[in-house]
Amino acid sequence: MSFIVDIDLDYFRLFKDPLRRLDQVLKCAGRPVDFIVDHHHQVVERWEAAISEGIIGTPTFILHIDEHHDMLGEQPPMNLGNFMYFVMQKWSHCHVCWLTKEPIDHPAMWLSEEAWESVRARWRSVSRLDSRWSQPDLVSVCTSPGFIEESLSRRLLQRIAEGPAEQRKRDGIRR
Repeated sequence: MSFIVDIDLDYFRLFKDPLRRLDQVLKCAGRPVDFIVDHHHQVVERWEAAISEGIIGTPTFILHIDEHHDMLGEQPPMNLGNFMYFVMQKWSHCHVCWLTKEPIDHPAMWLSEEAWESVRARWRSVSRLDSRWSQPDLVSVCTSPGFIEESLSRRLLQRIAEGPAEQRKRDGIRR
């Protein structure tokens, strides 16, 4: 049973100081990023590989940090717009918390009544990080080309590459 933090870089375009917000998210995660993909649905294959390799257990909680909920329908194939619905179907005990600054819509608009009913009790949306969340077992990042300016994406990826040592320096912590 595992906790995944799933970060889409398009989330940070909603903030005046995106690097500061990224620092807050990474500090809350409390661990380095495990991998980066371009298109969001590509995380699923990487999560499945981590499970089969025994790196993590089956996810029971995913913190989905994204401008979009990624539940835009239930019809295959799985893609970057609907992958979170398929994840919730695959791992039927997994809860998803969508962290977004301002919800742009709601998954119930995009799913059939039956599909929404199958996931609604395990899905919620929040606008703030919660310090009570435990440390995740895995952190994934999606670059989402086309949904974020390339220059902002490069700055965010550079900050991620700096890793925890630079984060501690910014926070004034020595180890």
